[in-house]
Amino acid sequence: MNNISLPGIIVGKGYRPFIVAEMSGNHNHSLKRALAILEAAAGAGAHAVKLQTYTADTITLDISDGDFFIEDKDSPWKGRSLYDLYNEAYTPWEWHEPIFKRCRELGLMAFSTPFDETAVDFLETLDVPCYKIASFENTDLPLIRKVASTGKPMIISTGMASVAEIDETVRVAREAGCKDLILLKCTSSYPASPEDSNLLTIPHMQKLFNCPVGLSDHTIGIGAAIASVALGACMIEKHFTLSRADGGVDSAFSMEPEEMRQLVIETERAWQALGKISYGPGEQESKSLKFRRSLYISKDMAAGEVLTQENLRIVRPGYGLEPKYYDVFLGKKINQAVKKGTLLSWDLI
Repeated sequence: MNNISLPGIIVGKGYRPFIVAEMSGNHNHSLKRALAILEAAAGAGAHAVKLQTYTADTITLDISDGDFFIEDKDSPWKGRSLYDLYNEAYTPWEWHEPIFKRCRELGLMAFSTPFDETAVDFLETLDVPCYKIASFENTDLPLIRKVASTGKPMIISTGMASVAEIDETVRVAREAGCKDLILLKCTSSYPASPEDSNLLTIPHMQKLFNCPVGLSDHTIGIGAAIASVALGACMIEKHFTLSRADGGVDSAFSMEPEEMRQLVIETERAWQALGKISYGPGEQESKSLKFRRSLYISKDMAAGEVLTQENLRIVRPGYGLEPKYYDVFLGKKINQAVKKGTLLSWDLI
């Protein structure tokens, strides 16, 4: 399984989690707000910001009833047409260049999710470093081929996809020229519940497709993301906004800046804590060995006296002989006078 090299960072086994702030439609159609989101993401320690590149006309049809109307009572977008929703959520294409420029100034990587071939052609003019395929497009094989043909690294969310569908997508991407691939475990509900996250899929997916695997996380909070790192997730993607109270199409399941900062800190701590298989005291632990228990004389004793439970104790600190020798010494005579607090040693008997 190869690690993936992206500008300024390596993604994969042995490297800290790659944290991506997904802007989506949280700019609320204000370029000023979009730029403020970039600054907040950089301030929170995120490594990258991701956009979505489409228009309402490139992603759906201008129809407001039937199949094109959202009636699901549990959907955050209930009562809206797809066209109306995407017309509100899309990021104007003319914003991409100033957004990418500002990201470079802030030390953030910037890339995007294209939703059709025209978006790929447009993003190529901006020399994006990689491409993300959304879960809802992971079976759009013509789009997969188009993106793969650029030769850029691909990040593919696997929400809703069966093993067979993921296998087909991965094969098509690789056959079309993709050499660097990251898959993301994803639950495509908004918000997603922890119970539906099934993070144990992550190491299974790594073995099955022989590539790095991360998490596109729509749960509330950071618990699922931290757990995913323990299971080998190399990348965490979370929707990001300045404030959920400001509203917007994705605000209800988006992180705020302080939450993103905690995500960056705690996922890195989780990654650091993985370490390696290790037994025995570590370098820092060695200083604590003295607080183990060991054998000490607990009363002043004269030469020839017998060691008993009253004058031999298992106590802290741990400079004396180990407690496992306690029964060996009971009943033995000491060969010299000793004071209370003398550590027991073999030359005393």
